[in-house]
Amino acid sequence: MEPGIICFQHCGPKIFCKALPEKCPICCDDLSIANFGLLPFRVPYPFVKASQYSCAVLIKPTNGDFLNEYFNSKDLHIGITTSTGIIIEFDRKGLQKRGLYWDQCLLIGQLPSSWSDHWDDVLVKICKQPCWTSDSYKEESFNCYTFVLAFLRELNCGAMSEAATSRTTFCEKFIVPRTTAAGKYISLYRRLRDNGHFVHWQENKKKQEKLRN
Repeated sequence: MEPGIICFQHCGPKIFCKALPEKCPICCDDLSIANFGLLPFRVPYPFVKASQYSCAVLIKPTNGDFLNEYFNSKDLHIGITTSTGIIIEFDRKGLQKRGLYWDQCLLIGQLPSSWSDHWDDVLVKICKQPCWTSDSYKEESFNCYTFVLAFLRELNCGAMSEAATSRTTFCEKFIVPRTTAAGKYISLYRRLRDNGHFVHWQENKKKQEKLRN
């Protein structure tokens, strides 16, 4: 579930917390009567529930979730949803259809509903190929990523399909930007989980350095 991170600015630096405190953690002024430098707002949550996104490509950690258990050294798992939100994935058990268990994912890309028939037709065609079996699965070389890129190439639609001709290019253009942005949210969440609130001083320090120069 979304933790609901709040950001506000009162007496200088930005402050992040899970619930708005009664007093400012910096100056201890009563926030109920305070003039905010930045009104409280909820930090955008980067994760989605796969079944709510049709005709989409999504990633999640192979094991565990993003917020509490994921680190850069851990593997990611990639899958596709049908026009009705059913998740199709390829793993060591072969092709799998799932309606659940993808509750905290990153959306890599999605086609509009006008493409749903073509999307489903291509997906059925790819899934009928005899190569997607448990015996064919190889963790490093013939895996979930292989399946999704094969589908996108056959789909032949837009930037995702163009990038899917190269494992490296697709990763650089579609996966790395999403995981980098999500990493900032994960880091912030874990600071709040461990400390209750987080004070971001960086912008103030930069301003002070400019004044000195």
